[in-house]
Amino acid sequence: MRLTLYLFILLSCLSALSEKQRPNILFIFSDDHSLQTLGTHKGRMQAFLKEHKVTPNLDRLANEGMYFENSFVCNSICGPSRAAILSGKHSSHNGFLSNGHKFNGAQWTMPKAFQKAGYETVVYGKWHLSTTPTGFDSSWVLPGQGKYYNPDFSIDGKETIQKEGYCTDVIVDMTLDWLENKRDNTKPFFLCTWQKAPHRTWMPAPRHFKYLDDVEIPEPASLFDNYEGGRNSSLKSQHMSVKDHLNIAYDLKVTAEVTEENLSKIEKESPKTQSRDNSTINEFTRMTPAQRQAWNAHYVPRNEKFRSQNLKDKELVRWKYQHYLKDYLRCIKALDENVGRLMACLKENGLDKNTIVIYSSDQGFYNGEHGWYDKRWMYEESLRNPFIIKWPGVTKAGSRVQQMIQNIDYAPSLLDCAGIEIPKDVQGDSFKAILEGKSPKEWRKGILYTYYGRGAHRVASHYGIRTDRYKLIHFQDKNEWEFFDLKKDPGEMQNLYANPEFAPKIKQLKASLDDLIAQYDVQLKKPKTNRKKKPKNESK
Repeated sequence: MRLTLYLFILLSCLSALSEKQRPNILFIFSDDHSLQTLGTHKGRMQAFLKEHKVTPNLDRLANEGMYFENSFVCNSICGPSRAAILSGKHSSHNGFLSNGHKFNGAQWTMPKAFQKAGYETVVYGKWHLSTTPTGFDSSWVLPGQGKYYNPDFSIDGKETIQKEGYCTDVIVDMTLDWLENKRDNTKPFFLCTWQKAPHRTWMPAPRHFKYLDDVEIPEPASLFDNYEGGRNSSLKSQHMSVKDHLNIAYDLKVTAEVTEENLSKIEKESPKTQSRDNSTINEFTRMTPAQRQAWNAHYVPRNEKFRSQNLKDKELVRWKYQHYLKDYLRCIKALDENVGRLMACLKENGLDKNTIVIYSSDQGFYNGEHGWYDKRWMYEESLRNPFIIKWPGVTKAGSRVQQMIQNIDYAPSLLDCAGIEIPKDVQGDSFKAILEGKSPKEWRKGILYTYYGRGAHRVASHYGIRTDRYKLIHFQDKNEWEFFDLKKDPGEMQNLYANPEFAPKIKQLKASLDDLIAQYDVQLKKPKTNRKKKPKNESK
């Protein structure tokens, strides 16, 4: 009897110890953050980013953890990427193929699995899935795209409140408050702090208006791309070019002085022929007098100078590029500062030793490459996304790995790290072994990509395969193919599909592509929906 009691006490203590040692997880997520603007990435802008300290905290996180050189998404658009991360499945299996759909929260998701396993689950920030979050003990999420200035938050889908301040700061303020004052200290946590930044229309915090003001940002070699080189015909009909589709008022903030009296004038005089993102006007209406004063102090003299120059043709494109990217980088600067705040909080509260920290973004973004902004296409700047992970005592500091991962892998990998069973119908693979420094022999040799739109920006539906060196893309509507040798042509400027030299490789890739489609049982055609048409808004 006494022996049984001792064994019971021992097992209870071991169980309590096991519960205590399960890793916490802090998932820091951004929207539209390109690899080109991440300092740890060895890209065309790395020297500039380092010189001007754009992402020092994210760079430090990579130096302390593990950076995946080859991280990809399965569908490069905001909502579908989030749905893939939550479900561990490709878009046609989780049901969220494009923005405007509604995520089915009744299906299995990663936060539900953590919740069931005894984790406290919380999300703050951007959700963008059109339904109330499920699987979270608490959720404070931005309605729709959310606002940069004085944002609203939907609390558990029951009430909406407004918080004064800059959105990036406010989300982290709430996250820090939860970590320090509200969490259940007896449970491990799965905590999501998901940012709006640096999403269009790139509204910087007042403290960063002057940041990068007097510097010139390097231009990409393909800023004036003519879409020749045998590439698909739909490239010339897209609506996401810096030249023709960045709205001079809504995106580049060349407006009248922002006052209560001028708001209707600003909206009335904004160009109708360029893609319009009405969120800028909505931001102006939300600003406090102090915020408007700071805004005007920066943008009014800049705009007066611009108007006096009367720029045209390539000089106008270059001006648009510089000022689009400066605001974009200013949004990233605030994001990076808040990553620093989060890391400091973990350390101050003794949580840094047992918390897995992840930084990622829902997809990449074009920063002038091919003359574009936005995402969607299967080309590198959109297809690749940041992925940094620090698992104290497991990931080797400063390690950079080459294995190809995809956003469908996040759920099984994090569950595996926490010792939680992974459902068989999850399509992603766990890369826990890679985090431990191992090289799995059977790891994937290629990734499958699907994009179901036209929709905003008129990007044609397409799908394809990307391996360590080659990429094959099929545009179904016109039955056009593209094939790129990424080693010799990293900018993807020359389509080699018609080159007979590569016929054997293309045949091999087509077979591999068919295998991936069969493996994931992916539906390639976008199903018809009965959702009502909404007014055009290309901010999505």
